[in-house]
Amino acid sequence: MKKALIVFVIFSFAVVHTAESQGLLNKVKGAVAREISGNAQGPAGKSTTAPVPEPSCACADARLILDLGKFSLNYTEISISIKDDGKLLVRDKISGKFYIVKDGIQDGPYSADNAKVKEFDVEDDSDSDDWTGRFRSYISKSGDKFIIKFNGKSYGPFAQLNDFAVSRSQDKFAAIVIENMLVSEDQGKKMEEAMAKAKSDQERMDIAMKFSQQMSQQMMQGGGTESIQPKLISNVPGAVYDAMTWMGGSLNSTLKYDEITVIAGDKVIDLSGKTLIKLNNDSYSYENMFLNSSNTKYAGYNYGTLTFSDKTKMSDLFSPYLMKKDGKVSLSYMYYSPAKNSIMQCLLPF
Repeated sequence: MKKALIVFVIFSFAVVHTAESQGLLNKVKGAVAREISGNAQGPAGKSTTAPVPEPSCACADARLILDLGKFSLNYTEISISIKDDGKLLVRDKISGKFYIVKDGIQDGPYSADNAKVKEFDVEDDSDSDDWTGRFRSYISKSGDKFIIKFNGKSYGPFAQLNDFAVSRSQDKFAAIVIENMLVSEDQGKKMEEAMAKAKSDQERMDIAMKFSQQMSQQMMQGGGTESIQPKLISNVPGAVYDAMTWMGGSLNSTLKYDEITVIAGDKVIDLSGKTLIKLNNDSYSYENMFLNSSNTKYAGYNYGTLTFSDKTKMSDLFSPYLMKKDGKVSLSYMYYSPAKNSIMQCLLPF
């Protein structure tokens, strides 16, 4: 009798304990599910999970560019390329697929060999010194010299091409070139080989004199000392090159909308040498710079932050670029909206 009672008590305890455990497990599962879905509920069904705030750069009239949920894309695993006409190419790093966005219409996925995707591969910037690769629509080679063809007109040949830029509308170009080189690449190699084989200082001196005479003859035949100096070639009226004014600056086609400018030391100048705006001392640290239409304000972009010339800042954004809409130039940028799980776009009058 006692043994039967003990067994009954143990059985009853097991049943009650199992039921309580199952109830607790269900509560845990429900809490986890609500946490994942962002709908954790507290007393009286009230939400206990605070919504993720929008970034500080968010704007009230933001335009939806890409709904990541539509294509099951992860914000941290995509890259975006922008064409001058505002069309976007989105690459999913995980799948390798591409998506194209234009005027709010989102299409895809596409493979890398799709014609629509290849439209974005206008220039190849894998090698900054390969001008024919980066600007193959305009630059070609004839032997060991460069030829520039722009709007049906040819320029050259040039022995060396130091810089090149095309405006957004593709109606203006500028290049820094050298017509002739005192020593070509082949001549330089021959001179090095001859010097290596020389057995005495006198023999090396004779070799140096020989090549010096050849260089003098080439310079005179090619147009004198001016032919070996850098010069500016452009279809922009009034464009001139002055080494002292440029201060080692380079051509830039993205700083000001549809214009080619030069960041020359502590200032921005146009192709005529006119100073458009003075720069702050920290401007050299910017990855990209943008100048407004009135030449009164500029912004520099670096690591997700836009810093304006008046020292104001905007953070948590990416892909800034100048665009024109309804006849007005704006500084566009994008940001990720956690609430919408989307890429959004803002326009600042600029």
